[in-house]
Amino acid sequence: MSGISEYIDSEVKGNDVVVFMKGTPGFPQCGFSGQVVQILDYVGVDYKGVNVLTSNELRQGIKDYSNWPTIPQLYVKGEFVGGCDIIREMFQSGELQSLFDEKGVAVKAA
Repeated sequence: MSGISEYIDSEVKGNDVVVFMKGTPGFPQCGFSGQVVQILDYVGVDYKGVNVLTSNELRQGIKDYSNWPTIPQLYVKGEFVGGCDIIREMFQSGELQSLFDEKGVAVKAA
C-alpha cells in the first residue's frame, strides 16, 4: 500500500464515523459535502471530517480506495456507506439512523 492508502486506511479504521469531504465540517466547500454534514449533525453523531482539498493525492486516493468516483464519502466502523445521494436517501428512510444503531455508534436524540 502507498503512503496515501495507509493514511486513508488508518482514518477509516481509526474513527467510528469519518467523512471524506471537500472542506471541513465547519466550512464545507461543496453543496454535497454540506448536505452530508447537515445530516450527520442533525442525527447527532460524532464524526471526523477529512478535507480532500488539502492534496490531490488524497483526493484521488480516496476514490481509488473505495472504488467510488465522487466525494463526499462516508465510512462507518471501517465500512464504506456511500456518497451524498445514498446518505440522503438512507437518512430520509431512517436507514442511516438504524445503521448507526446496529454498529453501536452513539447518536444524540434529535
